[in-house]
Amino acid sequence: MRVPVWTVGVVSLVAGVALASPVLAAGFWVYEMGTPDLGTASAGRAALAKDAATVFGNPAGMTSLNGSQLLVGTQLVVGDVHFDRGPDTTVAGGNGGNASGTVPGGSLYYAQSVTPDLKLGFWSGSYFAGSLQYEDGWSGRYYGTEAELVTLGAGINGAYRINDWLSIGGGPFLLHGRLEQKAAVNNVLDGGEDGRLKFADSELGAGGMAGLMLEPVGGTRFGVTYISPVKLNFKDIPSTRNLGPVLQALGVGTRKIKLGLTVPQQVMLSGYHELNGRLTIMGNLVWQNWSDFGKPDISVADVGDETADLNYDDTWGFALGAQYEVVEGWLWSVGGGFDTSPMSKGERSPNVPLDQQYRLGTGLQYSFNEKVTVGAAYQYMNAGDADLDVERGPLAGRLQGDYKSYDFHIFALNLSWRL
Repeated sequence: MRVPVWTVGVVSLVAGVALASPVLAAGFWVYEMGTPDLGTASAGRAALAKDAATVFGNPAGMTSLNGSQLLVGTQLVVGDVHFDRGPDTTVAGGNGGNASGTVPGGSLYYAQSVTPDLKLGFWSGSYFAGSLQYEDGWSGRYYGTEAELVTLGAGINGAYRINDWLSIGGGPFLLHGRLEQKAAVNNVLDGGEDGRLKFADSELGAGGMAGLMLEPVGGTRFGVTYISPVKLNFKDIPSTRNLGPVLQALGVGTRKIKLGLTVPQQVMLSGYHELNGRLTIMGNLVWQNWSDFGKPDISVADVGDETADLNYDDTWGFALGAQYEVVEGWLWSVGGGFDTSPMSKGERSPNVPLDQQYRLGTGLQYSFNEKVTVGAAYQYMNAGDADLDVERGPLAGRLQGDYKSYDFHIFALNLSWRL
């Protein structure tokens, strides 16, 4: 049974879900996890295998580590996200102010050596999340004033070296997700002030990852990692405030809404090559299955259910980087990356304004001795113009414009300890 029009209008406030916590408001999938490869814009992640971060980057890479290792990463994200409303916008109001802010984050990785060829590992961090928050009176308030999707993952991986040039790895993980969506409700049918609607829930999903590591000759590695899709089934009876009689009579805020989202699967192919004793180059090719994320399952109690199709596209990402040993103990990293957009102008909303992304990173690592290495890295990310032109009925109005600034500055510190 199809969900009736009025319900789709309300649910679109929720199904348009958005982006946070240890992450970027720009685009749900988070490469930035406080790890040293922030300095290469994540180039070479699936083939680096230099520290315990490989437990997540490519579990098969644990076989390249000597002994047991621990890595702790922290980071700070400073966002500058300003929408610029266009002349065709029909609802009065401002531009929403800075929809981002300053957000801390962190991650933890541990690799345990069982034998020289058998390794076990643990990771914890967020690879899919983000948030946006606009001013209450802005011109897109009927689409959303706050949108947040926070995830925290934790998993256990194993790795085994099959021979001198091939290793395999993988394991299961759990992903906890919290979704919160707020929006204004237009009470024009009753001639009153705006009402408020809020949808919030936390759910747990499960997934898995697998990796291959090939080293055909010393100093040259190729890695492939796969991260499975994860289904998160959120449900809530939206809370409301100051709804007019007409919307109350329609039952807005009295029925349980279920929203099923699929965190995209990903395949990453990376290469790593030591040109000489000091200079190393690396790169990535990444595919992400955003078309499934754009097909949320929507169910409304006593009304019906359907699977929407938001016409999202799968994305491709590319990255190139290099590392150079400046002097003994000091390693300098630099890199850049690009990801295509999963949606076009007519498919964006202010809750999910995803566009193509550009990354530039650099970093330094210093090894105190054979056991302890500390690192610092910086990455600049531009999330495109994200121009949008959306109209979802007379109550929401038409919102047209683009993001005149859509920039993020990420600062990371990390500590690697070889036990």
